[in-house]
Amino acid sequence: MTEFQLSETTVLGLMPEKNIEKIISKLPKPSSANGIPRCELYFYVDDVETAYHHAIQVGANLISDLQERNWGDKACYFSDLDGNVIAFAEKM
Repeated sequence: MTEFQLSETTVLGLMPEKNIEKIISKLPKPSSANGIPRCELYFYVDDVETAYHHAIQVGANLISDLQERNWGDKACYFSDLDGNVIAFAEKM
């Protein structure tokens, strides 16, 4: 389980699919869809270039390079070990 403190009262928790299967045993196993993106997490960060380089350094799977997007953000996209999409962005 990985937790991100988003504010004083908000924590985002991410759990690997194999661990969550033990808790949600009455639902279909998430691992049956391994590699198929089931969510996207879009994080605004203070320094998107630092986040990009850090993700590369720790071996994240790059799926879309850091670039200016037509919606006004500079963003990059990675996938986690379960195939979910994680984006880091900052407003241009």
